[in-house]
Amino acid sequence: MLTISERGRAMPLSPYRRLAPYAEAAKARGLTVYHLNIGQPDIETPPAMLEAVRNADIRVLEYSHGAGHPSYRRKLATYYQRAGINVSEDEIIVTTGGSEAILFALLSCLNPGDEVLVPEPFYGAYTAFSIAAGVTMVPMRSYLETGFALPPVQELEQHVSARTRAVLICNPNNPTGHVYSREELEQVLALCERHGLYLLADEAYREFCYEKPFVSALHLGPAAAEHVVLLDTISKRYSACGARLGALVTKNKAVHDAAFRFAQMRISPPGLAQLMGEAAADLPDSYFDHTKAEYQARRDRLVQRLQAMPGVRCPMPGGAFYVLCRLPVDSTERFAQWLLEEFDHKGQTVMMSPASGFYATPGAGLDEVRLAYVLNLTALDAAMDCLAHALEVYPGRRE
Repeated sequence: MLTISERGRAMPLSPYRRLAPYAEAAKARGLTVYHLNIGQPDIETPPAMLEAVRNADIRVLEYSHGAGHPSYRRKLATYYQRAGINVSEDEIIVTTGGSEAILFALLSCLNPGDEVLVPEPFYGAYTAFSIAAGVTMVPMRSYLETGFALPPVQELEQHVSARTRAVLICNPNNPTGHVYSREELEQVLALCERHGLYLLADEAYREFCYEKPFVSALHLGPAAAEHVVLLDTISKRYSACGARLGALVTKNKAVHDAAFRFAQMRISPPGLAQLMGEAAADLPDSYFDHTKAEYQARRDRLVQRLQAMPGVRCPMPGGAFYVLCRLPVDSTERFAQWLLEEFDHKGQTVMMSPASGFYATPGAGLDEVRLAYVLNLTALDAAMDCLAHALEVYPGRRE
């Protein structure tokens, strides 16, 4: 009898897409579904990016360089330099989305069977990348009560074993919105120095920090050059998720060269997307002023509405565009499915991401949910009206 691979059996469904069939069925019944389950912004992609493709004089759409077009890498290096990250084009590998950058980093820095420490809850797709790379994620638990700040460094150190090879962080964090302080990052880098570990830094949301300043792992001084691998994407920065354009950035030449060999496996990153990326790199820094202000307004409205609902616990996130909150329900898995299968409020309902998919610890996050504030204020208010009513009538409500 034919069987699929162990990796295939272990690979989980996406925590933010696995309820999609229920959402599609709800829409087929005529319901409006407010998608708070996934980080797909409704903010317009900068027109200059789309015009770069429309106006391109292309007769043959060729492969690009395996590390990305030199012209794009030069412009991307300039973008990083403006952000105080001193890198050159030769320290950048352009990837097919941030997802490929994460996978290349794991493949380049860890062997099958090695361990990577990850603050928990974490971006749900990290589980899939670790399975694909044959590595084990070791969760370092953070808690809603402390705003999902990192545990004390002494506690982090207890997770290091003979198989540990890296620490993976997302800053600002998806799914919690926590913005790591310089002190937190310095403690993590010092841990990496003491134990000879890589620091894999997913910085997809760097432009969206609302109170604290953003600190990159590559801002942390000389030790960062050897230990840090920065993982990036234009998806969230410019509301261009469909471009599938990311980057792996490191000053560690051995890691860079290994990642480049993995990059050759897929020949080259998307050519048209790199035209969009070049146009994006030319946008003034002021471009982010409006976008950041819009997300902050949405954050404030969403948190205000959630905190006004009896039984809901919701900390104020400092960045990205997500909240991770606790609901007074028996199971957010059951509640989220019930919202799509059995509930509607004035012909409307909400799709959300149950938080258990963002944890590796068994049984964690069962009463928590991630909500993405990627919809405009009017739509957010309508979604919160639905959620408030649903929590009043849900049969599995818990106090």
